[in-house]
Amino acid sequence: MLVLSRKVGERICVGDDITVEVRRIAGNRVALALNAPRHVRILRGELERAAHEFEMGIEKQVGGRDDEAVEYAIALGRSDGMDELWNRDYAI
Repeated sequence: MLVLSRKVGERICVGDDITVEVRRIAGNRVALALNAPRHVRILRGELERAAHEFEMGIEKQVGGRDDEAVEYAIALGRSDGMDELWNRDYAI
C-alpha cells in the first residue's frame, strides 16, 4: 500500500485516466474529488458489501440469463433507489 500526504488542492493520478483531488480538510474529515471513466466503480468502503449483496440478489432474480441481462437488471436497480451506491458527485 502506498501512503501519500497531500494538501488541499493537490492531486494524485492513478493510471492514465483517474485523478483524486483533496478538496477540503475540516477536523478529522477529508473531502475528496474523484475523476474516473464511467466504467470504473467508485464506492465508499462501507457501501462495498451492500453493493455486492445487491448484485447477488439481482443475479438470483434473473436466474440463468446471460451477463447482458444481469447488467440491465443492475442498471434498473440503480434507478430504483440505489443511486447513492454509484453516485460519483458526493464527497467520500
